[in-house]
Amino acid sequence: MRANASTPENKMKLLPFRGKTKTEKDPICGMDVNVAKPPGGTAEHGGKTYYFCSPGCRVAFQKDPAGALKKGPQEMGHGG
Repeated sequence: MRANASTPENKMKLLPFRGKTKTEKDPICGMDVNVAKPPGGTAEHGGKTYYFCSPGCRVAFQKDPAGALKKGPQEMGHGG
């Protein structure tokens, strides 16, 4: 006899939900960045760590951190 798709042995086993990934906004472009693995790395300024979607955003921040923070995130037209 063939097993029915609704039998317990054919049900997909689900793992418990472990919560969302912690993210922070890239201060240059505003993208959400995974703080555990920021693709663009991190930079420190004023005792705070900032996370970046790409090396280009990190470099732009490092040129003028205070100015970048004052200006706020800008639409960069990139995907990270």
